[in-house]
Amino acid sequence: MNNKNCCVLFLSHGGGPLPLLGDKGHEEMVKKLKYLSSKINKPSAIIVVSAHWEEEITTITSAAMPSLIYDYYGFPEESYRIKYPCPGEPFLARQIEELLSKKGIDNKLDEHRGFDHGLFIPLKIMYPDADIPCIQLSLLKSLNPAEHIKIGTALSSINYDNLLIIGSGFSFHNMKAFFEKETTDSKIMNEKFEHWLIDTCSNPDIEETQRVKRLENWEDAPYARYCHPREEHLLPLHVCYGATQSACNEYIELKILNKKSSLYLW
Repeated sequence: MNNKNCCVLFLSHGGGPLPLLGDKGHEEMVKKLKYLSSKINKPSAIIVVSAHWEEEITTITSAAMPSLIYDYYGFPEESYRIKYPCPGEPFLARQIEELLSKKGIDNKLDEHRGFDHGLFIPLKIMYPDADIPCIQLSLLKSLNPAEHIKIGTALSSINYDNLLIIGSGFSFHNMKAFFEKETTDSKIMNEKFEHWLIDTCSNPDIEETQRVKRLENWEDAPYARYCHPREEHLLPLHVCYGATQSACNEYIELKILNKKSSLYLW
């Protein structure tokens, strides 16, 4: 990024509210998110690109105090009482609106939308005091990987000190597979895609033009459509890459719901 005090993080955010409910399949994820928040400087503001929000054009939350959206179903009553009263950041939202417009990217502000669980679940783990201003950016309904890299590239020009950009998705997101008994074949498919993704995001010997090509053509990766029958949980990673345009500084391998997953920090 142009601002060297900024950090960019792609995280696998787990299944709904389960990380906050003591679920054993998320214990490692909770531990790693706490590690990451202790490793980086506490940000002045956070931009979250969540897998759980899609719009026709890039949309930016701009409310001063957004509500929470409990966009999950069938969980214990306590999961609908989770609080994360962090403020919004209207100034930063307007700055992003202007920046995207200058780059020719259609966008709009949304003063009414709240924060979905792609934001408040991981941030409640990482920054439980809820004292950091946050905004959310939507994905595009087109799910076009090149367009999401372009959005990230525009974000790289933000002039905002000590900013954290989070792509909140999941490196593996086959809902059916999470609840099926693991087989040798399913394990191999999961691991081969993860190996490709880690190499793509972390290998410093890959030229950036080639890294872009790999991310734009992610469906060509081994068992890509097994790991992502629909790619909305992968595309926040494309925004993160666009914001950095380089190999990540650190990656973390972990198991979430018994599936190999990964986190990436720039």
